[in-house]
Amino acid sequence: MPITVEEFATARPHLLSVAHRMLGSAQDAQDAVQTAWVRAATARSSASVENPSAWLTTVTARVCLDELRARRRRNEGPLLADAVPAADLAADETVLRSEDVSRALMVLLDRLTPPQRVAYVLHDLFSTPFDRIAEVLGTTVPSAKQHASRARRRLAPARPGAEEAGAEETGRPDRQIVDAFMAAARTGDTRRMIQLLAPDSVRDAEAALLPHGGRTTVTGAADIAAETAHFRDRIRAACRLTVNGTPMYVIAPGGHPFAAIGISTAGGQVTHITLRPARADDRFDALEPLTSL
Repeated sequence: MPITVEEFATARPHLLSVAHRMLGSAQDAQDAVQTAWVRAATARSSASVENPSAWLTTVTARVCLDELRARRRRNEGPLLADAVPAADLAADETVLRSEDVSRALMVLLDRLTPPQRVAYVLHDLFSTPFDRIAEVLGTTVPSAKQHASRARRRLAPARPGAEEAGAEETGRPDRQIVDAFMAAARTGDTRRMIQLLAPDSVRDAEAALLPHGGRTTVTGAADIAAETAHFRDRIRAACRLTVNGTPMYVIAPGGHPFAAIGISTAGGQVTHITLRPARADDRFDALEPLTSL
């Protein structure tokens, strides 16, 4: 066996991080790493491996590539939060917070083809040389570089610089006001939210997002602020993206889209908040350069 149990145990945290970025699921990452270990443990070669971590990363990446291709053959779309078991969703959220992973990046990685995702994760997130990436993909180094380049283009902001603060005169919400409201919402600061909400502001939400009997429409700054504070845990799992070309906040626990929040402003205040469930046919794009984590 070319890899010892001790070498695998040392590499395992790194392997889990790589597999999680590739598969978007902590549970799937654990399965992939376990499969990689089985392959390593049953390898017939008795020669020692010079760099066990790099060798195991290559094997793990191949397992992940196989899984991503299998998902595509099954025609599986991005996994929305509602379709993820609660325990798995909590595990994915724990990984995002403990490893400080970009939530927006995890949402957007689902846009990539399997080779693009593997090449981007290995090279841009974990600094893997392209010759090893080419080995994982079963292709040439120039082709591996092309996969990574295409991934970067697909993950780049759709309209860099198009959304500026104070843009109400062009019909777009004031980003500073929107961001200030969301910052207050994350901490449950009702006083600050009331300051930012217009007195006659309205919150509309689809019933599927609300507790049984919840009001689909709430009017007035005080009532909206009180309700928003009650859901601050959800809002802490939100990131800024465009949804079908419109700048919004996307609630994405564990990196899985759950709901989209649209916020309108006028006169320096929030006037209307709309919440709707994320849909399988939603197109998510970056609003700003992504954190490479």
